[in-house]
Amino acid sequence: MPDRPDTRFRRLREKGCRDFSTACQIIDAARICHVGFVHGNFPYVVPMAHARDGNRLLIHGSVASRLIKNLAAGLNCCVTITHFDGLVLARSAFNSSMNYRSVMILGQAHAVLGEEDKARGLGLLTEHLLPGRLVELRPSTRQEIHATTLLALPIETFTVKIGAGPPDDPAKDLGAGIWAGTIPIRLTAGTPQAAPDLDPHIPLPGYLQNDWYR
Repeated sequence: MPDRPDTRFRRLREKGCRDFSTACQIIDAARICHVGFVHGNFPYVVPMAHARDGNRLLIHGSVASRLIKNLAAGLNCCVTITHFDGLVLARSAFNSSMNYRSVMILGQAHAVLGEEDKARGLGLLTEHLLPGRLVELRPSTRQEIHATTLLALPIETFTVKIGAGPPDDPAKDLGAGIWAGTIPIRLTAGTPQAAPDLDPHIPLPGYLQNDWYR
């Protein structure tokens, strides 16, 4: 049984919490996570697509992947998700910062083996990346499903940190005559671009005509 990781908030404790619903909101609003692990003498951090299935985080990869093989074997891992929400410009570089939402999940992932549960989980990943697309895709073949490993990481040992609001300058800096405030940052998608070999008679699907990505 691995030692329990240290998840104490050592700095900026007022920004931290362990609220499950808040963690879920941060996870659900993102489409990419970073999976960290130590293999041999070196640490690795790999960006991966993810989705949430209740109280577990789903990630997937090729059955031949070193990362996937080691995680499925019980290797400890750390998954982080961060939203960069804005720059906080104070009257000094020292007090300037960022607004953000982040979650860190620690633990051991396990392979989802049941064929029905695995297919459902892979479907959740597809729907999370682009809601509405799964119903129009051709079904995955058995060979494709067998070539993919689906991992589930329990969302049990986690921490949340959120930075929000205007700069917090000390009183001595308020009269410095320097602009201070925040610059909101938002991730938006551009106009869909058809594949070069797409039949020109195929219209833009309805799920790309709504406002989810704008």
